[in-house]
Amino acid sequence: MAVATRLTGMQEKKLQNYFGGKQFTLLYKATVHEFSEDNLLQKCCDQGPTVMVIYGGAYVLGAYIRESYKRDDRVPIVLFAFQENEISECNIGVDSPSSFLYQYNRKWDDSGFLLNLEQKKVNMNLDTFKKLGLPQNRPISFEECEVFRCEDLLDKRIMKGITHRLLKLSCRNRLHDKLLADMRIYRPHRDLIHQIRILLLGPTGAGKSSFFNSVKSVFRGHVTHQALVGSDTTGVSDKYRTYSIKDPRADRPLPFILCDSMGLGEREKGLCMDDIVYILKGHISDRYQFDSTKAITPGHSNYIDYPLLKDRIHCAAFVFDINSVEYLSRDMMAKIKKIRRELIKCGVVHVVLLTHVDSMDLVTRGDLRDIYSCMPVKLKLETVHRELGFALSDILVVSNYTSEWELDPVKDVLILSALRQMLWAADDFLEDLLLEETEIKENELSSV
Repeated sequence: MAVATRLTGMQEKKLQNYFGGKQFTLLYKATVHEFSEDNLLQKCCDQGPTVMVIYGGAYVLGAYIRESYKRDDRVPIVLFAFQENEISECNIGVDSPSSFLYQYNRKWDDSGFLLNLEQKKVNMNLDTFKKLGLPQNRPISFEECEVFRCEDLLDKRIMKGITHRLLKLSCRNRLHDKLLADMRIYRPHRDLIHQIRILLLGPTGAGKSSFFNSVKSVFRGHVTHQALVGSDTTGVSDKYRTYSIKDPRADRPLPFILCDSMGLGEREKGLCMDDIVYILKGHISDRYQFDSTKAITPGHSNYIDYPLLKDRIHCAAFVFDINSVEYLSRDMMAKIKKIRRELIKCGVVHVVLLTHVDSMDLVTRGDLRDIYSCMPVKLKLETVHRELGFALSDILVVSNYTSEWELDPVKDVLILSALRQMLWAADDFLEDLLLEETEIKENELSSV
């Protein structure tokens, strides 16, 4: 049977990211291969960089050995300890023995780190205990010791898996091309309108403008920044902007319009709540200058007196930074719930768009390929579902283009998948609208 590690998934991901995006291969497990220095060295010598993890009751600590070590050799090591899934670190230089394993002919010499496998104890000097945040200065008893080979993601030892990954990449590229093609040939339900209008709502700095830039980049084939993007705390969108994207292949507009609004602010700041209803019903035209203190009024140059179906919002997306969505204030959550009530009144289907997923602490680029199965992301989705009441199927995850120079097919797929979901939601709105009109006509006829 395969030998399994005692590290939790969270701890393993933390260590992999902490030491530069590594892949771990378990080489030695004391309870399986015996608590023996000879057995450990036999399994782990000449294996390149390794990570040793020691489990001592309430403690999980260990050492990252940067170079392949041998008996009686000297290499630098980095000691670490977990403090509630956070890592503390202590460097030990090249003058310390890499042969930190206890030897029968060697006594404790106040070294920074000394492991005795046979007695199942590890000792460190006082300074090392303090740097690691461990509240004691005596040998720590342990019940398990594991050693992992620590490889870069493109290390030659895992090149044998390249063929498999290339096959998956080929499938990913096919999905990318299919999504692009689907977006280009999409037509709104029953051709009631030519372009779907998608309203982007959310706190200032959440990534609304960046999402539009990202969508445009995907279709243009290179990174673009038409919509100005502010900092994470200020934002720059103070006008209502309706962005139509031209398909360079067909030389015509794509069948959707992204509507960017002023960010929602705390208390009375940000987008005026009364403006939202006017936007949803199609009364506000492009480039309207928002005023946080008052809503638009009839007679304004940007006010549309008699909006058509094409002017209305057909789908809304709440945009949140995935890293801070659980820290929304009570005032902000109350605003969001109020907006949702208005959306429901207008019959507008709405979804959630979680951005900045690539900057999450425990998410690597490789996780983006199957982001909805990534445990840290799943926990975020459950938080949004629990706190704001959105269905899990309506919570979408993307990684916007914010600082990149080149497109990434994996990011493209996330962006296109989210856009496709929004268009499907808009179709639901149009279908419900037809059913409602049919029912009204039938009631009118029956009352004659």
